[in-house]
Amino acid sequence: MKNYKLLALTTLIFLSTSLCWGQSGLMRNEIGLNIGGMNYLGDLNDQSMLGRMNLGYGLQYRYNFDDRWSLRLDIAYGHVEGGNPRHLSGVSGDVDARRNLSFLSHIYEGSIRMEFNFLPYGISGTQYHWTPYIFGGIGIFSFNPTAQYTNPDNGETLWYDLQPLGTEGQGTEEYIDRSKYTLIQTMMPFGLGFKVKPNALLSFAIEYGWRKTWTDYLDDVSTTYVGSELLNQYHTNGISAALSDRSSEVVPNYVNASGIKRGDDSLNDWYAYLNISVSFRLDKLLWFIGKKRCEN
Repeated sequence: MKNYKLLALTTLIFLSTSLCWGQSGLMRNEIGLNIGGMNYLGDLNDQSMLGRMNLGYGLQYRYNFDDRWSLRLDIAYGHVEGGNPRHLSGVSGDVDARRNLSFLSHIYEGSIRMEFNFLPYGISGTQYHWTPYIFGGIGIFSFNPTAQYTNPDNGETLWYDLQPLGTEGQGTEEYIDRSKYTLIQTMMPFGLGFKVKPNALLSFAIEYGWRKTWTDYLDDVSTTYVGSELLNQYHTNGISAALSDRSSEVVPNYVNASGIKRGDDSLNDWYAYLNISVSFRLDKLLWFIGKKRCEN
């Protein structure tokens, strides 16, 4: 969060100096912030976009080419999570509940995208003061799936990073085709929204955007179980095996044999961001700062 504040302050100071040479050029530029909720689509939420929603927020910069088209830069932070429900009864017959896997991952993303307004809206300020819009672009994001585990020997509860543990045999000689996934990936943001401009300074929007990714390990679940014996050869503390197969926590002594399906590797994971935003036209926002600077 401190980095976001420093970036915003630096941007304001830099842009304010340009007002001494010409304020009118900034009328095409907007900066803003957004807040909302992130959720994910993957193996641990029954492939539903109506998964658990968690707080997300970010900063954005928009350049309006005209009343229809805009270029937008975004940075955002949030976290996503998922897990199989634990039922008080019928666990042994419920495959998802018996699987008993869960994760939480922090998301940091940056993207560049194009926006298209369905109605003339943008820099002229003389036409529509509201419009639906669509957007699409390309970006990168970082993630790091973690899981909470209570050691039955000492009762200590800790969070563990899952990627280094190779819970599906990644990095082992026996599963050479399963390499460890990277924690920085590309994604494609796209979605739709609605903007409204109450005056020349402010613009409000609400939007829902999907992020198509090219990884199936946002939740650390993709293929099959590999067995505790193999994992204990590479991770002697037993944590990798314990977090790979957690069925025995809800069904005593239940163990999934090597090769049993753990996830669905035919579909990659997605995540989404529902947010509201407020943006400011720079020539109006910086007028007070620029006026004083030019006088001096």
